[in-house]
Order: sequence, then structure tokens, then C-alpha cells
Amino acid sequence: MNSYMIKKLDLLYKRYKYISKKLGNYRTYNDYNSLRNLSTEYSKLSNIIRPFLKWKKLQLNLINNKILLKEKDKEIYLMVLEDIKNIKIKQKKIEKILYKLLSPKKEEDDRNCFIEIKAGSGGNEAAIFVKNISRMYIRYAESKKWKIEIINIHYNENGNGFKEIILKIMGIGVYGKLKFESGGHRVQRVPETESQGRIHTSTCIIAVMPELLKTEISEINYQDLKIDTFRSSGAGGQHVNTTDSAIRITHLPTGIVVECQDERSQHKNKAKALSVLAARINTLEIEKKNKDNAIKKKILLGSGDRSDRNRTYNFIQKRVTDHRINLTIYKLNEIMDGNLDILINPIIYQYNTIKL
Repeated sequence: MNSYMIKKLDLLYKRYKYISKKLGNYRTYNDYNSLRNLSTEYSKLSNIIRPFLKWKKLQLNLINNKILLKEKDKEIYLMVLEDIKNIKIKQKKIEKILYKLLSPKKEEDDRNCFIEIKAGSGGNEAAIFVKNISRMYIRYAESKKWKIEIINIHYNENGNGFKEIILKIMGIGVYGKLKFESGGHRVQRVPETESQGRIHTSTCIIAVMPELLKTEISEINYQDLKIDTFRSSGAGGQHVNTTDSAIRITHLPTGIVVECQDERSQHKNKAKALSVLAARINTLEIEKKNKDNAIKKKILLGSGDRSDRNRTYNFIQKRVTDHRINLTIYKLNEIMDGNLDILINPIIYQYNTIKL
């Protein structure tokens, strides 16, 4: 456990002892509001302080055992080493509990989210990469038992990739898990059409947006919207149906355009498109508010240039690198098959540690 976390816990322990003393004073019971607030705070702090005191007791045992390591008796030395090992295992378990209790959490972390993936530089290879990445997120969502809904897909000219795809992922804590996926992602690999084996670099841009509540969506001024209808189509330009059920909504003040053609019902497509539009507008407003925040800058939507990247997927070396935290993992196949926690958990830990 790092020193910052210990300092924070020590401060909370001081506060806990202070409240405990106040609650032991009969005069506190004369003020109902004060008593209620102190009791609530005491209850919350108790959940943190109990494991912290266990950790401190183990820490004291650890210090005492390290002194015993100076003993020359080999049998005692080996016993102490084993005891130290067990203490550290117990401490690690408690640290995980404390970390979870102290980690800052926002209300929107528990919401569903939209994942918008667009092809950046790299032409056809970028579109194929978008298809690969969308499959990766779908597999990850399936492993978490989350529900997945495809809002819209724009196929590339060859029909073997996506210019753009918007997914809606539904489940508990979805946005909190996926919010740091926003930004530029790039791939380095040899395309199947490359006869001389040259490595090709292409990119995609990912934006992860929390789903807004219905009351928040209704705040959009409908006079600011231009709504067009058109016929839904699939890969290669083949029409999915013969009615104008697909919807394109343009938000005139920001220029944001959202399309939805997944449903055969124009009404359903419009509702989906509006929910995505509301999420985009909200994200844009947050970005403006936090443009000077160094932590937020790391997770904002990138430009899609080759130089702008959060993560690199190198198929030649079977590695994935997250440039924000200098993390490199040689398990590309596992990651592309949906094992994203090995990338997501370290960056959440890093972010929460900074916030703490």
C-alpha cells in the first residue's frame, strides 16, 4: 500500500476517533441533526477503519518478524520467513478491500454506455481494424454477461470492414469499466493483400459515452435538430428493406450527426439516434469543461492521426501497449478475443490512485 493511501487512512482514523468521542458525549444527543449526521459518518467510516486496523496489526507483526530474521538459528529463520509470507498475503487481501472502499466513484459509472468506433487513417485496413476492435468489445461484454445492442454500422466499400460502428452496452458498472477506452487506437500488421510483407499502420478513434436519463434527453431543443429519413442498407449497398425507416439527426448548433438504421421501425430508430445524440452532446460539454484537466486530457477523443494513440496493437510481435501508463502485454490474441481486464484494470487503478 502506497504512502499516500496510508496517510489518507490515518486521517480517516483520526476522524473516526473524534466522532466516536463525540458520540460518547451525552450532550450530542440533544441535537438530533448533529447526532444523525455523526452516526451516519461513523457507520461509513467503520467499514473502512475495521480492515485498516487489521492491516496495521499485521504491519506491526511484519516489523517484529523482520527483527527476528536476524536470529542465527536456521529453523527459526525459516519459520519467520514463512510467517512473513503469510502476513503479506493477508495484507494484500485487505489492501484490495481498502482500495475498493476508497476508490472515487461517480454516479454515471454505473450507467450503460455507447461505444462509437470510427476508422481513422489507413484506408481499408483501418475499416478492418474497426471491425476487429468492435468484435473485441462485444466478446468482452459477453464475458461480463452484459447486453449488447448494435445502434448503427457503416460498412466500407469492400464490405469487409466498418467505417463506423456504434454499440450500446448494458449492465451494472459498464461505463465505469469502459470509460478509459476513449481515444486513438492504432494497429501495426501486415495486410493480407501486402505481397512484400510490409507492415501497415492504421488507426481508429473510440468514444465511450454514458447513457443519459430520459429527463436529460428531453432537454434537447427540437428546433435545433434537422431530421432526415432514408432507406436502410447493408454491406455492399444491398437494401435491408424498402421503406424509409433509417434516421439521420443533425444537431445544428454543434454539427453533430447521428444515424440509426438498425430497426425496421422509424420511431425506434429515432429514439435510439436521440439517445446517442444526447450522449454525444453531453460528452462534448464535459470535454470543454475539463480541457485544462491533465487527467481528463488523457482520455478525451483523439484526432485519429497515426501519432495520436492511447494504445497500439502490434500483430507481428503479438503485443499490446497502453502508452498512457507504459504497459506492454504479450497476449494480443487473448485481448482481441475479449480478455480486456488485463488492460482495463491497471489504468483504472492508476487513475484512482492519482485521484486518491
